[in-house]
Amino acid sequence: MISRVLLSCGLTAGLVLAGLSQAQAQADPIKFGKLDPKDFDAKNFVADSGSEAVILCDFGRSRIDYQQEGFRVVFDRITRIKILKKSGYDWATVRIPLYKKNSGEEKVTSLKGMTYNMVNGEIVKEKLESTGIFTEQVDVNHSARKFTLPNVKEGSVIEYAYTVSSDFVYNFQDWEFQHTIPVRWSEYRANIPEYFDYKMLMQGYEPLEVSEHPMSTGQLNIRWSSEITPGARGGRESGGSATLTPQVTNHRWAMKNVPAFRDEPYMTTRQDYVARIDFELAGTKMPEQPYEVKLGTWVSVGNELMGNENFGLQLNRTGFLKAEVAAIVAKYPDLAERAAAIVSLAKQSIGFDGNDQLTSNNGIRKAFEQHRGSSADVNLLLIGLLRDAGLTTTPVILSTRDHGRVDENVPIVNRFNYVLAHVALPENKELLLDATEPLAAVGMLPERCLNTMGRLIPDKADQGRWIGVTSSQRYVHFQMAQLTLDERGGLTGKVHDEHSGYQALQARTKLHKDGEKKYVENNYLKHQDGWEISKYTFQQKDMLSKPLALDMEVKVAGGETASSTIYLNPMRYFGENRNPFLLENRLFPVDFGAAHEETQMLTFTLPAGYEVEELPKSVMVSLPDNGGRFQYSVTPGPAGLQVVSRITFSKPSYSAEEYAHLREFYNHIVAKHAEQIVLKKKS
Repeated sequence: MISRVLLSCGLTAGLVLAGLSQAQAQADPIKFGKLDPKDFDAKNFVADSGSEAVILCDFGRSRIDYQQEGFRVVFDRITRIKILKKSGYDWATVRIPLYKKNSGEEKVTSLKGMTYNMVNGEIVKEKLESTGIFTEQVDVNHSARKFTLPNVKEGSVIEYAYTVSSDFVYNFQDWEFQHTIPVRWSEYRANIPEYFDYKMLMQGYEPLEVSEHPMSTGQLNIRWSSEITPGARGGRESGGSATLTPQVTNHRWAMKNVPAFRDEPYMTTRQDYVARIDFELAGTKMPEQPYEVKLGTWVSVGNELMGNENFGLQLNRTGFLKAEVAAIVAKYPDLAERAAAIVSLAKQSIGFDGNDQLTSNNGIRKAFEQHRGSSADVNLLLIGLLRDAGLTTTPVILSTRDHGRVDENVPIVNRFNYVLAHVALPENKELLLDATEPLAAVGMLPERCLNTMGRLIPDKADQGRWIGVTSSQRYVHFQMAQLTLDERGGLTGKVHDEHSGYQALQARTKLHKDGEKKYVENNYLKHQDGWEISKYTFQQKDMLSKPLALDMEVKVAGGETASSTIYLNPMRYFGENRNPFLLENRLFPVDFGAAHEETQMLTFTLPAGYEVEELPKSVMVSLPDNGGRFQYSVTPGPAGLQVVSRITFSKPSYSAEEYAHLREFYNHIVAKHAEQIVLKKKS
């Protein structure tokens, strides 16, 4: 009977509880309203002068409680922040995400906030008023309680506290120890009774100051009223009461002086690397009951998606393009060519609205009628059309680069936010297809999708598997110039600039947005000091499988008078002139997304009467394990000088251990590109 009461989740009338209590021997690190005077002393923040704000203390605690409706998670939080600059005012606006599904929901209670300012040696308090609190509805299942603390200035200390009560025990509160500003102290406690088995996923590179997990005995007093039991004759079970004493694990984690997380070049998302802990409910073990698995399997994820009205069931609702598909099938017997034609049809049918989603909100038919939809609308239509065209096609779900990587050991649907099409061709050939980028060549995945792995979701869920979500396309940039140098150091000539692969997609996207004139201004005239472009011509703008080429006639003015010595920096207007990796150390990978190749071939015709006095030496530098290569040479010729620079990064990503080599590699490039050629006028 006890187990049935616990599992009934409030369906049994008359339930009265004393609640679940745990030992709380450790004092809280912060008390609301109890400020330290040193929080207003500027000398305590000298080391943080580069930061817009500092989190003085962030303290959270989650516990599992039991009320008439059943078990719930109760999360309490107190946060205190020092504002150092005007740019830090945004920290005074707080957003609390909330979830609701069916009759269950998350509620915010005990919300309070305060702003403290030092005025004439006295601390002046200003309270958060109810007029500064409002609710933002995100969608049918998600909302947020938002508030902004009043009268925030440089030097203010702000503080807020609230409680979130959640009916969803599977939605145990996660915690971030690290933020984009420094954190003096971050502490999280989680009191979890033995009935609940959570996977705890800790990530990040910062050490824990505290990691304690003592056990205690909780107490749960329950009382139930009499109830009618089902049966042929019916019957009544008498009411009763019981006291349960589950073992409780009192987790306590804390970090001290956590540095601000800074975005660095060539990374996915901070969510992949910031110090944090996540919880996933693996199972429950109620009194008198066997262990019940709660965490799904990849088979159950597949079955759930393929039976979902907004995912798998949409694949059979593409009949409104039946005639167009039939025409493509008749025209293209070759399956690869047929797939390419279907991709074009999908692009023309639904324009991508910029929202990455795993499932369709209103169905692909409505998106087709509106000629606009999310990535799910576009690619679910694509998958359905490919199937209609006789191609063996399967959805692939993934998480985009800005959404974060997925854990292959944690089968959770909401960790994914994107779907692609996988096409199996004869001779074991495979294609990954997407139709959201109108300017991408067929078979080129969007850059945001290059996030390592995806999960194949076939109709038979037990045949699902992981596949690599990578691209054979590269970032390729090629420049060729024929330039004539005059006696004053000026240059005139022609420049051919060519973008291929992902460089071409980026360039075509800018060109489509800006138009030719503005594109040339933004990408050349604004960045190339002193350039004058008298004429330019684009080639292969609409040939998406070809490079995008731009030919320009260029002039760069020299000095006012001729010089007997000319210092020519041949790479001044071309190639790499700065190292993007400024930090000495990096704790997480460098992720380019795809391999890179950059080449410059420059020919300089020298002015009459001048000869070369000094040339840069040729060099070849390689990264370990064939990770990349830099080649540079300056060669005299009959007409002048030929300069060749070639940079290759052969891997899409480099580990943190390879970072030092990568940084030094760039140092070689920048140093060599800065070297000058010295020309002397013949006597």
